[in-house]
This record gives sequence, structure tokens and C-alpha cells, in this order.
Amino acid sequence: MAIIGIVAIAKNYAIGKDEKLPWHYSSDLKFFKQTTTGNAIVMGFNTWKSLGRPLPNRLNIVLSRSGNIEPRPGVLLTRSKEEVLELSRYLKGDVFIIGGARTFETFADVIEKWIVTEIPETVEDADVFMPGDFLNAFETVDSLDLGDGLLVKTFHRKAVLM
Repeated sequence: MAIIGIVAIAKNYAIGKDEKLPWHYSSDLKFFKQTTTGNAIVMGFNTWKSLGRPLPNRLNIVLSRSGNIEPRPGVLLTRSKEEVLELSRYLKGDVFIIGGARTFETFADVIEKWIVTEIPETVEDADVFMPGDFLNAFETVDSLDLGDGLLVKTFHRKAVLM
């Protein structure tokens, strides 16, 4: 079991606008679906609202300190990072942190691997961004060309030398 951050990011580190993705690339959505199916996905309340429904064939974990959601099969509401981490010990697959920005920030210290789709655009009027240094403790281990100018890069946390 690994904790993996997965994000699509514009050239200016934008990841969202008006509570949704500011672009549409079917190859990226297909890649996301293939990568996360059969695993758990963790999202903040705003990301949950923007999806509008549970993503199929995945355990949908919504992290919210105060928001409430309707109980549904395949969806769990959690109140803390610690609760998610405790739950993850009992899961068979990987745990993908899928956003938004606050959720990525909350799990930054425990994410072992990042899967980052580089979007070949700059979104001038975006309202949600990744920090420019979020990959500082990571090194590139793989890349995949999805076409349409999309490049998926995989990063692993650098080994800490004692």
C-alpha cells in the first residue's frame, strides 16, 4: 500500500478554476481512471462537490472537518488525516490523494509518490494552484506521453541520507 498524490497541473501550477478542472483532455481522464480504479481515492469536500457522484470501482474517501455528505455505498466521510491513515492500514490497494489544494497540503508529508500530468497550458484566471516547490523532495523516475502535449511524470520521494 502506497500513498500517492495524483494531479494534473498547468504550466503556471494551476489545478482548478470555479471548483472544476480548467481543461478537458480525455486521454488524461482515461489515464486517471485506469490508474486509480480498484484503489481508494481521497478528496476534500470541494472536490467531492465538484465530482457530484462517487467515482465507480474505487473507495471514495471524503475528508472534511465540518461538511456532511449523504451516505452512499463506496463513500466514506472522514474528519482527519489521521483517520484516513488509520483506515489505509486496512485497505488492499493504494491510496490516491486526488485534491484539492488543501488536501494535497494536508498529506504532503506522507505522500511517497506523485503522478503529475503536465498540461500544456497556462490558466491565467485559475483560482487554485499547487505550490511551486511541492516536488522539491522528489525525483523523476518515469514519464509517459499521453499525446495532445500531455506528459505524465512519476516522482518518488528522495531517500533521506542519515
